[in-house]
Amino acid sequence: MLSIRDFVLSARAALPVGLALLAAAAPLAAQDSGRSASASGSAGPADEGPSVTAYPETKTLEHTDTYHGVEVADPYRWLENDVREDGDVADWVGRQNDVTFRYLESIPERQTIVDRLTALWDYEKVSAPFEAGGRSYVFKNDGLQNHSVLFTADSWEALAEEGRPVLDPNQWSDDGTVALGGQSFSDDGRYMAYARQESGSDWRTWHVRDLTTGDDLPDALHHVKFSGAAWTADGEGFFYGRFPAPAAGEAFLSSSRDHKLYYHRVGTPQAEDELVYERPDQPDWSFGATVSDDGRWLVISVWRAGPPNLVYLRDLRQRYAAPRELIGGWDGSYNFVGSQGDELFFLTDRDAPRGRIVAVDARRPEREHWRTVVPEGSDTLRSADIVGGRLLCSELHDATTRVRVLDLDGHFERAVDLPGLGRASGFSGHADDREVFYSFESYATPPSTYHYDLESGVSRLIGRATVDVDPDDYVVRQVFYASKDGTRIPLFLCHRADTALDGEAPTLLYGYGGFNISILPSFSVSKVAWMDLGGVYAVANLRGGGEYGEEWHAAGTKLNKQNVFDDFIAAAEWLIAQGYTSSGKLAISGRSNGGLLVGAAMTQRPELFGAALPAVGVMDMLRFQHFTAGKYWTHDYGSSDDPAQFAALKAYSPYHNLRAGTSYPATMVTTADTDDRVVPGHSFKFAAALQAAHGGTTPVLIRIETGAGHGAGKPTAMKIAEVADEWAFLVENLDMDIEDVRP
Repeated sequence: MLSIRDFVLSARAALPVGLALLAAAAPLAAQDSGRSASASGSAGPADEGPSVTAYPETKTLEHTDTYHGVEVADPYRWLENDVREDGDVADWVGRQNDVTFRYLESIPERQTIVDRLTALWDYEKVSAPFEAGGRSYVFKNDGLQNHSVLFTADSWEALAEEGRPVLDPNQWSDDGTVALGGQSFSDDGRYMAYARQESGSDWRTWHVRDLTTGDDLPDALHHVKFSGAAWTADGEGFFYGRFPAPAAGEAFLSSSRDHKLYYHRVGTPQAEDELVYERPDQPDWSFGATVSDDGRWLVISVWRAGPPNLVYLRDLRQRYAAPRELIGGWDGSYNFVGSQGDELFFLTDRDAPRGRIVAVDARRPEREHWRTVVPEGSDTLRSADIVGGRLLCSELHDATTRVRVLDLDGHFERAVDLPGLGRASGFSGHADDREVFYSFESYATPPSTYHYDLESGVSRLIGRATVDVDPDDYVVRQVFYASKDGTRIPLFLCHRADTALDGEAPTLLYGYGGFNISILPSFSVSKVAWMDLGGVYAVANLRGGGEYGEEWHAAGTKLNKQNVFDDFIAAAEWLIAQGYTSSGKLAISGRSNGGLLVGAAMTQRPELFGAALPAVGVMDMLRFQHFTAGKYWTHDYGSSDDPAQFAALKAYSPYHNLRAGTSYPATMVTTADTDDRVVPGHSFKFAAALQAAHGGTTPVLIRIETGAGHGAGKPTAMKIAEVADEWAFLVENLDMDIEDVRP
């Protein structure tokens, strides 16, 4: 395997420095990253090496809000405005990016990192096959394509040789900022509904393609967000949810309310879509639709904020039947698994924090008639599918996947023999399928695809990613450490086998800890590149996630949210105490809710870290609920509208806990101008306040991607540029000498 050291030794003598790097860089490095060929910020000259002598001036306002009698200053409120609508914000973004990219481009090792990432990324990526409408499909990426292409063939065996392209998102835009945002196939295989996503926005426009001719129909469904397409069995149309059209200039900021569920008939204009369900009395409710495999049931999941949901049901055999409540009470999460006649199967955490499967009879839906099919076990049941007359149950054991096969009465048949400790995904299909496909991966194990025969229980390897990575060159192990209150927390440790663990190993600690989301071992070339740089990659499975069920999740929410930060800080302290690294060599990173995690950790314990990479984070915990999807997060965070929750939020809100004169770790905040999930104003305000408060000499930068959103749909070129900038920032600020890495 060609390591980062080999790149360095072969190129170091002729490696250009300063702005000459930009001219020598591959186009991938700068594409759509907000870079300016004539950066004119107030950073020092590029040929003097990385430095920031001054930050762009940021105006402040005399603005305060009063919460429950407490006045809270918000001097950077103006930075919440949409960059596309406010010239002052746009000017601030440009000046910040000038300083940031000038600094990054003057790091000598950056181009080496770009080269290595590009080489690693350039391998064929193939998804697990899936069946739809009597045909087989697969997504393929030849290596550096911005987006994967959808291919089809008569059978999965024929996909490798005879697959023909069905949909190529790379043709939609020159810069890759228009992506596929979802797809759904009619049961008869004639149509595919698919969504286009622009600049990473959560907004989607759905279209319909005739799979016989390959042509798109005139159908275009606008104002769709957080919705799939659920086809009726006759293939004449599908159910979907949409919001009212946002007011001018509000699409990327305003809170989404008044969701409605519609039925769209193929070939008709959106204005003629049938309204299926709405609740004008509940403007914060949203609706998700699923049609059972037999085409009989429309299952409507009603949600507002967090996992608890209601379930409404409509019998599609009755043309004018109205949806009726099947499961009420907001007393747990209920995820539809499948149906058998009048019985509908749901995975729920009601009376089972680690999950169980119940069967609900549509004729007698009262709880006393529910039948427990799969009882709660010691492992966390995360998902289940009815395939081939069996239940395929995916479970978590200490943050790694286990899969069991049961009959429809819950009797155990067998466990799927997975190739190791890692993440397995797939195992989905239709009730009459006799085979499924799944993929397996781990931190140093590239993805492999398997065919699983449901009758024999035999797994067969059918594809393996050919990556310039030898898993034997790396060590991946799991340990456990004690948090502040004694709670046992899992921690994955990954590094090259020849990395010296001498107390000074550059270490990147990653975490998330929220929204019942489990962080499982997964392969990415960016992590491999970091390990090739001589770094240790550590992942802590914090409370607030779903690794150990709903109790684990709840222990990191609302008034318990500080537990998540304590878990993360304890992981950092453990890494230092165990002799892996030191504070000056320890960096932390996280995205979205993980960006909040990094912001809270670095403001609570600034001396503990050498560098911080908070990405697209929720940084103003007093106002998040007023923007776009923020209302959905109150189940995890609480709300400043509540006095007790306000006090807890204010105590850790990163934006509100910066202290003037404090020496903070070297920090690069990252966000994007069209992020309408966590609006960029969070990062803008935090970065401005951090630059003003910082009393040290380490750089505090903000990297603002243009034409990108929260992360979904981001083109490959943009991903490589962002990771290269992050790793270069760490190499510079953790004082890493990448020539010392042994091959």
